[in-house]
Amino acid sequence: MPQAAPMPEPSARRVRAQGAHLVGSVPLESAAAVFHAAGEVLPEHLRRISDGETGVRSGWIDWQASVFRSQPDLVETEATGADGKYGSRLRARFFPRPGVDPAQLRFGALGYADHALCSYVEFRAARDAGVIPRHWRFMVAMPTPLAPVNRFIEADHRAALEPAYEAAMLAELATIAAAVPHEDLAVQWDAPHEIGMWEGLFPPFFDGDPRVETVARLARLAAAVPDEAELGFHLCYGDAQHRHFVQPKDTGIAVALANAIAEVAARPINWLHLPVPRDRADDEYFAPLIGLRLHPETELYLGLVHLTDGTEGTRERIRTASRYLDAFGVATECGFGRRPPEDVPALLRIHRDVANPGPVPKLPPPV
Repeated sequence: MPQAAPMPEPSARRVRAQGAHLVGSVPLESAAAVFHAAGEVLPEHLRRISDGETGVRSGWIDWQASVFRSQPDLVETEATGADGKYGSRLRARFFPRPGVDPAQLRFGALGYADHALCSYVEFRAARDAGVIPRHWRFMVAMPTPLAPVNRFIEADHRAALEPAYEAAMLAELATIAAAVPHEDLAVQWDAPHEIGMWEGLFPPFFDGDPRVETVARLARLAAAVPDEAELGFHLCYGDAQHRHFVQPKDTGIAVALANAIAEVAARPINWLHLPVPRDRADDEYFAPLIGLRLHPETELYLGLVHLTDGTEGTRERIRTASRYLDAFGVATECGFGRRPPEDVPALLRIHRDVANPGPVPKLPPPV
């Protein structure tokens, strides 16, 4: 298929994007500190804010090991050594205790709802005090169940235990949705393991086409978010030690997955986030974006903000992206959680300096 021609070279006006999105983790001491820092720098750029996934959650899903460890029907096998391919420590794996029927196993509380409900109290207090704008929503970022299952369950048992963990995650969401007014709520599903399977890096543990099966799972997660709440997806390539689990050749896999989600989702998708490596300001990386087929209401955020080359490097990536997209907001590739707290103010200022305030204009509907 011939590649679509890029758009005309953007004018100086288009070197700025519009709107910003904070993907999730922010390494500050508390949710209140996160709300204060973001409200001070980006009051008119953001549409929603997470609690920063502070404390025990700063390592993304690492803290879920304790949840698996607490299950009386699971046995732990301690992995030792290092995983040289990704530069990360090998983690404990779990499998059903002999004699336990995996179909009967039930996880208890996973902890996501407990953290969210405590942080929502802080969110309301910050909003009432004028620390954050009244139009912001409270964002809860959650991993798709595929990620903890892949990371913590031994390979031969993942298919059997996935339904129980997915049910527990959806129960966490239901608890959040019952306590947080839907007009205040935004839910983001973080989907790095789906990207990994689409890239052919993570072997699937289920029957059928892995692309079809992963999208079916994402459609179930989308359908569980109440209609009056917002829904977003973070399509991620990982950030362990600031490294991807595989360097994307271009945006092609992310675009294909985004289009597939948009096609099957039975409810509006309010935003979508795609990563941009810091060394990619070339046309080859961005060109597949011209094939995005998103819902008309979907805001697109590109994770092209990088502290390493700051405002100027970010503007260069924006300039290239503008050849292929009419509208997008800015973000980092992933959460800030692997960075020291002193980096946070500079990262927030880069978002402000490269993007105009206000909501992200919507992409035109597919033709």
